Amino acid sequence: MANHKSSEKRIRSTETKKAQNYYQAKTVRNAVKKLRSTTEKEEVEKSLPGVISQLDKLAKKSVIHKNKAANLKSKMMKKANALTKTKAE
Repeated sequence: MANHKSSEKRIRSTETKKAQNYYQAKTVRNAVKKLRSTTEKEEVEKSLPGVISQLDKLAKKSVIHKNKAANLKSKMMKKANALTKTKAE
C-alpha cells in the first residue's frame, strides 16, 4: 500500500488514465471493425478520415504503438482503394 501522499495521488491518476485509454482504444477498435465490415464505397470514404485521425491520436499519446497504427491505416487504405476500383469498373 502507498505510504506517501504523492504515491496515493499517482495511484488515483493512473487508474483514471487507464480507464480513459481503455475507453478510447476500445472505441477505435470498434470503428476499425465497422470499417472493415463495410462494403459500401460511400460509407468507407466518409468514415475513413475520422478513423485515421483517431488512430493517429492514440499513437501520439502512446496508447497504441505507432507501427500498429501505421499497419492498421495501411490495411484500411488498401480496402478503400479496392472498393473504389471495384465500384468504379
